[in-house]
Amino acid sequence: MPGRIVVVIPTYNEKENLPVLAEKIFGLNIHDLSLLIVDDNSPDGTAACAENLARRFPIHILQRGRKEGIGKAYIQAFQTLLSDPAPPDRIIQMDADMSHDPALIPAMLHAADTYDVIVGSRYIAGGTIENWDFIRRCISRIGNAYARTMLRLPYRDLTSGYRCFRREGLTRLNVASFGSSGYCFMIETIFAAHKSGLRIYELPIVFTERTIGKSKFNLGIIMESVWRVTLLALKRRVS
Repeated sequence: MPGRIVVVIPTYNEKENLPVLAEKIFGLNIHDLSLLIVDDNSPDGTAACAENLARRFPIHILQRGRKEGIGKAYIQAFQTLLSDPAPPDRIIQMDADMSHDPALIPAMLHAADTYDVIVGSRYIAGGTIENWDFIRRCISRIGNAYARTMLRLPYRDLTSGYRCFRREGLTRLNVASFGSSGYCFMIETIFAAHKSGLRIYELPIVFTERTIGKSKFNLGIIMESVWRVTLLALKRRVS
């Protein structure tokens, strides 16, 4: 098992979900595991909720000044962790809204003994999505197909936000150079990992749409993904 594990959880208005998620994660009793909550100045008091939880669990809070998107939150979190004098051996990223089942964390850590990047995949055998409507499913499928084709990537789920990294692999990605603010960060990460020759493994997951709170998915996320993927593809062809 790795010496230190950090689960990075970006938050914006997740006060109701965060306590439930923390209980489930720490209920796994994984040795030397902690959480890094990256809060984008949530008006609902998510940061205060995280501070209360930190009295019971090994939780650290990275408070950001304003809402800048999940991509920017992950970039700052990864930079913070990797610059630590004792950086974690394994870094897991997951959503705060209970869409990602914490029970899969042990399987991800086991796979990380062999692979550099583990992606919780909805689109391989054994993976699925629950409680999405037809339009949302189509957008996700088409978006993944577009990114796979443009970037010539063999992986089925490029937009999943449930992942585990070996520290050595994440260090090679230079996330500070990434230009994505939103969910296109997920695509850009896999693209960079593939170009760097990292070993990538897709682990089937069941993704369940949130039941508490409001989804952050919007048209702006779609538009950013289209133009960022197109730009990455053009850069790949030029180089």
